[in-house]
Amino acid sequence: MHIVVAGGTGFIGHPLCLSLCQEGHQVTLLTRRITEAQRLYGSTVTAVEWNGHEAGSWEDCLKGADAVINLAGAPIADSRWTNGRKRLLTISRVLPTGLLVSAMSRQSSKPRTLINASGIGYYGVNDTSVLDEGAARGQGFLADLCLAWEAEALRAAEFGVRVVTLRTGMVLEQDGGALPKMVLPFHLFAGGPILPGTQWVSWIHRRDHIGLIQWLLATPSISGPVNAVAPEVVTMNQFCEVLGQVLRRPSWLPVPGFVLQLALGELGTLMSTGQRVYSAKALAGGYSFHYPTLKSALLATLTKG
Repeated sequence: MHIVVAGGTGFIGHPLCLSLCQEGHQVTLLTRRITEAQRLYGSTVTAVEWNGHEAGSWEDCLKGADAVINLAGAPIADSRWTNGRKRLLTISRVLPTGLLVSAMSRQSSKPRTLINASGIGYYGVNDTSVLDEGAARGQGFLADLCLAWEAEALRAAEFGVRVVTLRTGMVLEQDGGALPKMVLPFHLFAGGPILPGTQWVSWIHRRDHIGLIQWLLATPSISGPVNAVAPEVVTMNQFCEVLGQVLRRPSWLPVPGFVLQLALGELGTLMSTGQRVYSAKALAGGYSFHYPTLKSALLATLTKG
């Protein structure tokens, strides 16, 4: 297939593009960082510059494309959620998604599939229910952000495009995301859960996140929201216990939630709450997880070489 990827130089996008190329797909990358993209990929991927805010000649790359994968957006957990940061998090997702969908609508031969990033933040804070793709939207900033983000993507369904909104949990790998920040205290013998410890952690190994995207490209019967989480959901206490076992370090020093809230504001609240999310569509559709359990995922991630 010819696949256009927006947001293909980051933690998920870079290995995804490499994997798609290894499968024999033709990949065109929409990027603000054209020099970095050319350094990362050389001639393997066709890099096209865009700013994610304006229509332009970049739209030509959609001609004849089979699918579009949109991962564009500023990192959620990189800094405190000030009002300005919230605006950036929203604009950097909603605006590029709307631009892509509008550009797709103008093509005489439209892509058949749009796979658009989203997050399990859609469900809000919920520590009691098991949340499959049919669960209602929750409350809060992330729930509102995901709703607006997905609404822009779903406009493509109005002109016949299959739209998948990939609601992603915590993605595990050693070179990015939340895991390295959680591992560091354990290496210093000061690891432990973020209190209260009973909050649910819905996670997925990066290999499965990429595998799920590839599977969705090849599974045209699935559309709408898909929860990108592993089958085994754990509490924060269980997560840190397994992490300590894998690292052969104690998990004894809990981090009070109020400390995170003082340091990080509303972002700290996110880390001390959670959701028990179930990957119903992926499992019912036959996707086979490489790492269905947390211990297998952490062993693969943290004991390489």
